Amino acid sequence: MALKSLLVFSLLIVGIAMPLAQAQLLGGILGPLLGLLRIQGILYCTPNGNIGVNGTATPVFPNALVQLQCGGNVVSAATTNGSGLFSILLDPVNFLLSTLVSGCKVVVNTPLASCNANLPSVGGLVSNLQFIGNTLTGLLNIANLIPSGFQFNANLN
Repeated sequence: MALKSLLVFSLLIVGIAMPLAQAQLLGGILGPLLGLLRIQGILYCTPNGNIGVNGTATPVFPNALVQLQCGGNVVSAATTNGSGLFSILLDPVNFLLSTLVSGCKVVVNTPLASCNANLPSVGGLVSNLQFIGNTLTGLLNIANLIPSGFQFNANLN
């Protein structure tokens, strides 16, 4: 009887451990293929594109073209929605996270005057990128990046 219980217990452990080991193995092999790099943020209609001192009263910058530039070349782009939100998705097979953080910038060439006539009509906004962590959705691993803080650059456009 003890031998029979030991056999059932062993089969139960093997039945649980094998699928877990296979899932870890597949995640390790397919991880880069089942991943995304996501750059997102909210663009505000201010001289530096960031939220103002008064917080929620800061207007957003809708319909602005947001470009991801690496080495001076535009590699991807998105347009902010009515809430100022933009999101750029990238394939990690084509981009390294370390390269995005060290060699790429988010650039907004849309004149600030298009969201507020009192702001400059030439120039644009530039920000480096900051990695803030991963989100795991099933087997999909999403590396999340955000602008580290926009700065006005009068020489853009």
